[in-house]
Amino acid sequence: MANNYFQFKQFKINQEGSAMKVGTDGVLLGAWANINEASSLLDIGTGTGLIAIMLAQRTGRNSRIDAVEIDGLSYQQAVDNFDDCPWSDQLNIFHASFQDFVANTNEKYDCIVSNPPYFINSLKAKGESRTQARHTDGLPFEDLIEGAKNLLNPHGKFSLILPVEEGDYFIRLARLAGFSLSKRIEVLPNPGKMTKRLLIELTLANSSTIESQLCVENGQRHVYSPEYIELCKDFYLKM
Repeated sequence: MANNYFQFKQFKINQEGSAMKVGTDGVLLGAWANINEASSLLDIGTGTGLIAIMLAQRTGRNSRIDAVEIDGLSYQQAVDNFDDCPWSDQLNIFHASFQDFVANTNEKYDCIVSNPPYFINSLKAKGESRTQARHTDGLPFEDLIEGAKNLLNPHGKFSLILPVEEGDYFIRLARLAGFSLSKRIEVLPNPGKMTKRLLIELTLANSSTIESQLCVENGQRHVYSPEYIELCKDFYLKM
């Protein structure tokens, strides 16, 4: 059973009310997303608010971070986590579907991030909230791509984390919609193991693609690789 909270170096994430708990995917994306010169940022499907809070820690006091969450319990959890963190004055959350948010905002963003639902043709999870968080029924890739395209500044960055097959499919759809792939990072659990996740960075500006790999562990359980430690050292307590 997952703990009701997760303690980071500078903030705590309460998660008992959220369908999706703190996990490696969210931490990776929050630590990795390109925030250089970003003053306006958006987290799509914020869940507990983890990624949005990580972005607030990384950008300091000169940014505005908006977050969108459709699930009521997760929304309230994120509200509480935002209120309790040191950067609460920079964080805003909207209880809405992403489609409705796009239709009702005039904002543009320098950085958009999402750890999105990705199950397309698979058995539904038990419980509506978890199904909503994991399956693309409520937020198809096409809607996510089109919405991000409408909200992203011309030289902004759109960053995601997805499993490999779904990630490459997402990249193909995004390119058809006018995005360029600027980064594709293969995330491996250990050296020599199969890639489990892709970290993806897209932009509307013309861009060549940087491809690389990132190992989470160094061949042993809970012995983290130097590159993973460097990426996440400002967040995890024991790094």
